Amino acid sequence: MRAANIEGKEGGGTKSVCAHAALVLAMTAVLVHGPARAQEPAPAQTATPAADTPTATAERLAELEQQVDLPRSQQEEEPKKAAEEKKGVSVSAAPGKGLTVTTDDGRFAITLRARAQFRETLTWEKDKTTHEINVKTLRLITQGHVLTTDLKYTLQLAFGGNDFETGSASPIFDAFIDYTRVRDLNLRVGQYFVPFDRARTIREFALQLVDRQQVVQELTLDRDVGLMLYSNDLGGLNGMLGYHLFIGGGEGRNRFGPQALGGIYVARLVLRPWGNFDDDQEGDLQRLPKPRLAIGLAGGYNQGTNRQRSTTGTTLTLGTLDYTHAAADVVFKYRGFSFLGEAVLRNTGQDFLEGTNASGATIREYSRSGWGYFLQAGLMVSPLVEVAARWDQLFAFAGTDPALINQVNTQGRQVGGGLNVYLNGHAFKLQTDYFYIFGHDRSASRHVARLQLDASF
Repeated sequence: MRAANIEGKEGGGTKSVCAHAALVLAMTAVLVHGPARAQEPAPAQTATPAADTPTATAERLAELEQQVDLPRSQQEEEPKKAAEEKKGVSVSAAPGKGLTVTTDDGRFAITLRARAQFRETLTWEKDKTTHEINVKTLRLITQGHVLTTDLKYTLQLAFGGNDFETGSASPIFDAFIDYTRVRDLNLRVGQYFVPFDRARTIREFALQLVDRQQVVQELTLDRDVGLMLYSNDLGGLNGMLGYHLFIGGGEGRNRFGPQALGGIYVARLVLRPWGNFDDDQEGDLQRLPKPRLAIGLAGGYNQGTNRQRSTTGTTLTLGTLDYTHAAADVVFKYRGFSFLGEAVLRNTGQDFLEGTNASGATIREYSRSGWGYFLQAGLMVSPLVEVAARWDQLFAFAGTDPALINQVNTQGRQVGGGLNVYLNGHAFKLQTDYFYIFGHDRSASRHVARLQLDASF
């Protein structure tokens, strides 16, 4: 009896363990598969003890763990799939900054902007007064990046009547690509401003007075097609040092057809002793309580150009010229006060080209060599209003183009000032200015007053 009782207790204990294991399995099934699975017929509780051995129980638990891990992996994949399905674009817009579309992954962005200048010009001379009202310029600008934010592009088309060069119907102003992955070795390829003097590379929308300086219009290097290596923060010194190295065709923008062998080579160095600032815009709209200074030096050589002004002007037919260029400029800003000064030189050792026309007569095509400088200052008298003034003087070298010598004698000096109302910074402003233009021969002097609305959208 004692042996039987012991055997009975041991047998009962085995059945109890099996019952508990079955209960654990059932509860696990409910947790993993939900109530629907819990309603399925439960396994027979009368299974032989051999089926409820520890080995069988371990195998069943391993199977349940696999079933639990599968939903977990599915749950981890679902957010990833949902994120991929949600990929799209974001759209933003701001006055003066245009409309921007950016993909959610940041690999592509495009900004569309438009800009227009509406100008009235009143001119009075010794014996006549005239006026001209027009849309001075109309621009469409597209900028953005593709694949990576380091690969940028810019396209600018101009449609104003004064935007087209003589003999060229192309509206292309800028068309270039920048790769900026390497801070000290950025790369630009395309058509854009030659990096020569500060006053020319400042964008037209950011001018302090209605138009550019006479010296700059005559002696600067304009747009050209080429390749440039540059950095605005050489060495990572908060913009203290910058450089530009440019190699281009030397014939200017939108030149089509075969040209004589040659090219233009330009180097520019910029020093900002107190760090980086907005030296690419005239005026001090920020009115920061700290001084800012930029000093620039540049030199260039244009070999074998057929343009009378190196990269602009009349196309020569009797041959080509070699021009040497030099420039120095300074920008200073402090508490709303701004100063911009620049000296520019263009020279060639050959005053003219000589040949014969179809009838055998001797003809000449002159080069244009000279130098000049200007001084310009402005003061923000309130957050929206600025007054500005400029002195501008041009000189011609002896033996150069008689037309340039006459220009210097009759209107080589300009003095005047203006008033600006900034409704949205440089992006939307009303400008007015007045200039007295004269030379050694005061009989040809004239007065010019202008009113202009410059609006970027």
